[in-house]
Amino acid sequence: MNSRCALVSKIIPFSCVDGPGSRLALFLQGCNLRCKNCHNPWTMGRCNDCGECVPQCPHQALSLEAGRVVWQPDVCQQCDTCLHLCPQQATPMAQSMSVEQVIEHISKVAPFIEGITVSGGEATTQLPFVCELFTRLKATPALKHLTCLVDSNGELPIGGWEKLRPVCDGVMVDLKAWDNACHLALTGRSNVRIKQSIQWLAEHDMLAELRLLVIPNQTDYLQEAEALSGFIGGLGEVTIRLNAFHAHGVYGEARTWRSAGPQDIEALSQALRAGGITQIIPPALYL
Repeated sequence: MNSRCALVSKIIPFSCVDGPGSRLALFLQGCNLRCKNCHNPWTMGRCNDCGECVPQCPHQALSLEAGRVVWQPDVCQQCDTCLHLCPQQATPMAQSMSVEQVIEHISKVAPFIEGITVSGGEATTQLPFVCELFTRLKATPALKHLTCLVDSNGELPIGGWEKLRPVCDGVMVDLKAWDNACHLALTGRSNVRIKQSIQWLAEHDMLAELRLLVIPNQTDYLQEAEALSGFIGGLGEVTIRLNAFHAHGVYGEARTWRSAGPQDIEALSQALRAGGITQIIPPALYL
């Protein structure tokens, strides 16, 4: 039986920032938001084989064969020239991988990790693959001890979460802004469905973490702290992780935005605590 495939941007065998403990992080290609502050902007789109990156590669690691862009990993020097040139905000280095191939990667490191986290891009844009991967892991004796988490923007409809629920141990969701207009300006999409997802996941004990990315003068968490605290308070016992924006790796106008410092994080922490929110994790570091 052939297993389902997904377009994979990267696999990090040992990560300590993609959920609790040491985890294998699987990054899937493609996203349904267009966040100005994205730190992995080349994971948004998918290569359409236009070939614009091929003649620009300084190491001749790319070629155009039968109308398809081909990446040669043994020649590539990881200079990222192609990532900055791509009009699709994609990467020619993304590879189609089957569930079996991903499980092979997981099996090699299984004794040394506590679980896997599927991220992106946006992991749920390839939901059938994620569901099959988690199902296989739960059914494999040597791997069923691994927790299966998803790092998501929350855009998935409730019907999708229902499909994922039987095999997923938790979801970490980013709420990019509280006010819908602010969210639209930052991401290109409304946050109505995202708030619905957060509430549904909390109600079904699937919301592992709610993440707020503090971007000075751009996000509205502090101005909307009362409404935000009320929303979070209605979710029950939920961990809130505050992340600090930094301009490293972003494209476009976000490169000029001020990075968040301890004072920005502390101001929001105090406002949330005043609203009764106490389970707050500050950034581990500031860049």
